[in-house]
Order: sequence, then structure tokens, then C-alpha cells
Amino acid sequence: MNNDYPIPDNELQRLAALKRYNILDTLPDNAFDDATKLVSYICGVPIAHISFIDENRQWFKSEIGIGVSEVPREITFCNYTILDTKIVEINDTHLSERFKNDPNVTGGFNVRFYAGVPITTPDGYNIGTLCAVDHVVKELNENQRNALSIVAKHVMAQLEIGTKNIQLDAQRKIAEKAVLARDSFLANMSHEIRTPLNSIIGFTDLLAQTELDEVQRDYIESVQIAGENLLLIVNDILDLSKIESGNLAIESEPFNLKKTLKHVYNLLKVKAQKEVDFNLFLDAEMPDNVVGDQGRLNQILVNLIGNSLKFTNEGEVTVSVKKLEETEDNYTLKFSVKDTGIGIHEDKLTTIFERFTQGEESTTRTYGGTGLGLNIVKELIELQHGEIHVKSTPNRGSEFFFIISYKKGNPAQPAVKSMSINNLGRLKILLCEDNALNQKLAKSVINNFGFDLDIAQNGEEGIELLSQNKYDLVLMDLQMPVKDGYQTTEYIRNEMNSTIPIIAMTAHSLVGEQERCYKVGMNAYVPKPFKQAVLLKAIKTVMNPNIELTPKRIIDLSFLDEMACGDLEFKKEMINLFIEKIPSQTEQLEEAFRKEDHDAVKMLSHNMKSSLDIFMLEDLSNCAAIIEEEAAAREFTTETLDKMNVLHCGITEVVKILKEL
Repeated sequence: MNNDYPIPDNELQRLAALKRYNILDTLPDNAFDDATKLVSYICGVPIAHISFIDENRQWFKSEIGIGVSEVPREITFCNYTILDTKIVEINDTHLSERFKNDPNVTGGFNVRFYAGVPITTPDGYNIGTLCAVDHVVKELNENQRNALSIVAKHVMAQLEIGTKNIQLDAQRKIAEKAVLARDSFLANMSHEIRTPLNSIIGFTDLLAQTELDEVQRDYIESVQIAGENLLLIVNDILDLSKIESGNLAIESEPFNLKKTLKHVYNLLKVKAQKEVDFNLFLDAEMPDNVVGDQGRLNQILVNLIGNSLKFTNEGEVTVSVKKLEETEDNYTLKFSVKDTGIGIHEDKLTTIFERFTQGEESTTRTYGGTGLGLNIVKELIELQHGEIHVKSTPNRGSEFFFIISYKKGNPAQPAVKSMSINNLGRLKILLCEDNALNQKLAKSVINNFGFDLDIAQNGEEGIELLSQNKYDLVLMDLQMPVKDGYQTTEYIRNEMNSTIPIIAMTAHSLVGEQERCYKVGMNAYVPKPFKQAVLLKAIKTVMNPNIELTPKRIIDLSFLDEMACGDLEFKKEMINLFIEKIPSQTEQLEEAFRKEDHDAVKMLSHNMKSSLDIFMLEDLSNCAAIIEEEAAAREFTTETLDKMNVLHCGITEVVKILKEL
């Protein structure tokens, strides 16, 4: 190291502290430029700068009157400032033994006056300086000196904030990756659990349709209940995952409220114990028909009423619904579930809606349950802009009540024909499925419907059978060896030019998967474990070409509305920009991915992510985040390809909807 200038005793630690802030050779920054202007103004000087000193140079982060970005360390005054803890002020350099012959005093910058304050880290290292310089003799007053010290502290605070933001950003990315990994794990686990569960529930249903004696029927019903309960737990975990990732959409469809409530009541009254009166009271003024999410109302009521019936051994459980308010467009309704059960202690009432929490530690052992139900109920009610409350006394009973507003609806049109009756004749169906149990189950169900079934072990076999025989319909599992469901469908559509209806069947629940199915040319989507009525409905739907098949994505424009502050032109411009830019960026991204250009993929996916966030497309933004992470790691995997496909399909769908807007 050159010793023509003084070196602080803690030089190695000082340099390490400087590197910690990653400030050297960074781009200009308004916050630092403003600080330099302030120093020039306060001290009335033509030269001011914020600089940092590394091993061999003084680098200027911001400067006025200097015109260069760095100078060699040995010719700087600041070498002496970083040795001090307070302001260094030289009123007349011509009178200073140390500086009177300095090249920047006799020429160069013609320094006559110098004042410098060290920029000191919280742990005490002087990494740089804040300076005021003039060509004339000058003396600062006390206020000017104090102001210089305050600005130097402000500069240090800016550096700290920058570093903290980088750390927070890194932690946010780690957290996002953890959430994505968890969601992916949950989706895969649900697939692994649902595949055997599909067989258990399916074969039990088939067995229940055969001739059985009373004991056998009792056993079968027990297996059915256990299977349904296990499925509820899997669905609870998936619902939680969807709520957290913002991908659980609330439907808005007309439905008959009274019929829904009576259906839930009839469904659950078999669970009431003999000593318990189970009642349903409906307000005379309650509307028959409303517009909202019937399925989620069912889920909320089944959970709350199910809990009351589970925890009430005698007395009564009363469900009541009352109209609180009616406007031109909406009804506000109060739903109440009141029981005379075990009740909840006052200190537990505040935590009862938290996940994995139950009123007592012994509750899980005595009554079972995951402790997820009430948390999901609360989330579902709040997603519908409602609120839920609880009142309870131990050993006296509880009342859960929630308030939701529904739009007014017209009387729901009765379905033209039942979907559970086969009136399609004897269809010939091809099943592409590699799991032996699922093959056997599907064969029994399809034969029960009165259809014929051929089975292919994988996509290749399926294509072979399709080319040899005439089929009315294909049931396509998505996860298969050799050729998966997507590849097989693409081949059928593009190479064979066939328009045969294809129904996707999968135990997976990955975000965007349905869109991807429709994108490659499938006509419908049935999740496993499938209900016989749901499968028959899907078959009828695809065999009737007049029915709209693809479910529409709901786009949340609330963040854009907030940004627009009522400016419709701005909102329109933002939507048009999305429609114009994002598809071409997607093409560029796919091209860069094909060329394995990691840097371009990283940059493009990062840029797209912010646009997707504005339109609150969290599932697609998560895909872009994974693609960016994999590009940063410079290694593309099959997951990257999967996310590219989901992103492509999702953006195509979104652009189509935005164009219609």
C-alpha cells in the first residue's frame, strides 16, 4: 500500500465496512445529489461533494464543481478527514504547513478553503467524507458546522436504508420462494393423497350400488364417511393454500337461497344426536333468490353447523337467517348458528379463528378435526366482504353469526334436463390412464353409465388406439409416462387434426393448470377423486357443442383503480399498454428460454412480474418469480418449462378478457 498518505489504524476493517454498503461505482442518486446541493447552499461554496475512499482512490458519489468521478487517493485532503471524528476545517490553505504546497492548492482545483465531515458507519468506521470547498479564504459559523454534521448523518442514514432494503428484498425473495415451494409441495401431496383416495371413494360408491345385507351396508357407509372426511381435510389444506396465494376466486352466480339452506339442513340433520333439537328458522322477509357464491356459503354453513352438532349432546342447535337491510341492488343478511353445547372459554374467543387452534387442547382428542375449519370460514366470509362474530359461555353454548351482502337476483331458471341421467346412447370412450386402480374404477363407472371403454396405459398407446378405432370421447389423465396428457392432446389436435372431445382428469391442483388444459385443446376438466355425477355432467357438456366450456378467469382491477384515483383515461391507457406489451414480452421470454439466454430470461421475467402485480395476477406473477429465480441460478429445469407454459396460457386468457373490457 502507498504510504504517501496517512493510513487509519483500522484500515482493513474500514475497507470491509465500506464494501458492505455496495456504494462504489453506483449510478447517480437524487437523495445524494440533493445533499450536495444543500451543502453548497448552506456554506455558500462553489465546490461540494460526497465521496468514499477505498484502497487507492477517492470516488465521488455526488459532486458540484469537480467534474470527475474519482481521483487518486494520495492527492486528497480527505485522507486526513477520515482520521478524525469531527469536522476538519482549514480556513486558508496557504497558511497550512501540510497543504500549502499541495498541487490542488497551487493549481488544480485552487483550493483555498476546505471543510470536511467524516461519513461514519453506526459501528464507528469512517468510510467517506462530506466536503465544502472554496477558492477564497472562509470561516464557517456554528450553524453551518452543525448543518454539515447533520447532512453527513443523513447521507449515512441513506446508505443504511439502501442496505436494509437490499437485505429485505433478499429475505422477501427467500420468503416468496418458500411460499411457492410450500404451495407446490401441497399440490403434489394432494395429488399423491387424492390418487388412492379416488379409488377408495369410487369403489365404495360402486359397492354401495350392489346387493348388500344390513351389516355390509353399515360397513360401507362407514368407509364412505371416512373417505369423505379425509377428502375434506385435503380440501381444507388446499383452500388455505389458495386463499394465501390469492387464487381462491369468489363466484357470482344466481342461486336460490331458501333451497340452499334447506339442502344444508337436510344434509346435516342426520348428524344431530337424539337428545338434540335441530331447527332452521327463515325470516319471512328473506329473499328467495340472490347472486353470489352458493358453494362457499354451503361450505361456511356446513362447517359452523357441523361444529355445533359435534359439540352439542343435549338441548338444541338453531340455524336462523334474517334480512338486516335492503337497498336497490343488495340484500344484507345475518346468518346465525346457536347451540347449547360445551361452549368456549372467554380467553379462547380471541384465538378461535386462528388456524390449527381449537377451544381446548383436549378437543382434538375428544372430537377430532384439524383446527382449520373456523380459520377457513373467517377467510371465506372476509373474501365476500362480510364479517363473523362469536358469543359463548362455557357449558351453556355458543352462537356464531356472520353478515354477508348479496346482490339481488332473478328467479333461477330450472335446469332443462337432469345431468345425472344418461340420454347419450352407447358412447365409445378411450381412457388414457397409467394407474391400474384408477383404470378399474373408471371402467366400472363408465360401464355403469352404459358406455363402452378402451384403456391406454400412456399417451403413445392412446394415439395408437385413436388411429385404429373410432371413439366419441377421450378421458385424459395429465400425469402419464412416455407422453403426458398435454403432449398427447397437442398431438391429437395438431398432428392428427382431430376435434374429438377430450376431458382432462387430474389429481393435481396447480394454479393455472385448467387454463393450460384449455389452451392445448382440451374441452373440460374433472378433478380427482371424481364424483360420478360430475364426470357424467362433463361428458354431457362436451358432447353438446353449444355449451360454453372454458371457465372465465376473474381479473381484480382494484389496485389499478386505486392508482387511477378515478381517472378513467389513465386506467384505459394502462389496460391498453398491458394488451400491447405483455404478449410480445411473453414471446421474447419464450425465445430467450429456447436459446437458454439466462440473462435475458431473468430481465424479461423480472419486468413482466411488476406488470402482472399491477393487475393482481398473483398466480402468473409467482410463475414469473420462479422463472426469474431459475434464470438467476443459470439452470432451467422441467419446472421452468411448466411455468413458461402456465404463464403463456394465463396471459393469453387475461389479454382476451381485457380486450373484451
